[in-house]
Amino acid sequence: MEIKSEFKGTSLVPKDIVFPQIAPLSGDFGKEVLAEYEGRMQRDYGNASALNVLNYSNGVVNGSNQFAVVLVNQIVRENGMRTATPADLERALQVGVNLQGTYEDTALVLRSRADPNSYLAGNLAEQINSRGKIKGTVVVPLYGLDLVKDANSPHGLAFKLREDAQIIQAGKSLSREGNFTSEDIDLETGLPKKIGENGNRHSYVANSGLSGLYLGGDLDLGSGNVDLGDSNSGGRVFVVSGGATSSQILNKYLENLQAEKDAQIAQIETRFAQAQRVLNEK
Repeated sequence: MEIKSEFKGTSLVPKDIVFPQIAPLSGDFGKEVLAEYEGRMQRDYGNASALNVLNYSNGVVNGSNQFAVVLVNQIVRENGMRTATPADLERALQVGVNLQGTYEDTALVLRSRADPNSYLAGNLAEQINSRGKIKGTVVVPLYGLDLVKDANSPHGLAFKLREDAQIIQAGKSLSREGNFTSEDIDLETGLPKKIGENGNRHSYVANSGLSGLYLGGDLDLGSGNVDLGDSNSGGRVFVVSGGATSSQILNKYLENLQAEKDAQIAQIETRFAQAQRVLNEK
């Protein structure tokens, strides 16, 4: 039998769990972040041309590249926020956020120490290797990086791996160009689980070195962006409130349930012991 009446219930998610929100830099918030960004760009990074790519127009901050997103993250994380990961954007698509017609830089893709970007590739590889041997292609979401001045770098800037950096083993997901669907996405990483001939979304790749990862205007996934300083007006920097991932939210939920379960068991055991004492006294 088909039940047509709407089911109404109470959420089992504890009130202290706050789900992240996502939005591009826009409005007064975007203006404030951009003003701080421009100040740090001049004060801390010598007005590096790779950073001089953002502007405010029609209510939104336009422009994006890997360096710019890292600097934005340095600013917003001081207020409990971070820039979006590939997984964040995939979840945003699932809940109806419109990402058509813009592009969003989200991560670095390290395939080897060779060109393109061999200097930055070798620098980042050394940092990652200090935490464990690199196995194949790795993806590092931009929120896990800081910017440092580096006169030896072509852009005058280099990336410093943060302690909270996520290092994703990409496996075969970014190994070749091809098609995929949104259903093929691993929501923990934001990367396709398989690439093939079929699918309404396309994956573009590079063969070596260090490149940027972006979500394109047609919802294509590009991991072959070799010009890390490139930017145009279609770029958007998305910010996520809070740093929780879906697994962290679920873990917190389970921790709360376990605590509630333990408390209830303790109460039952206390009542049971009291009842036993009463029976023994009779």
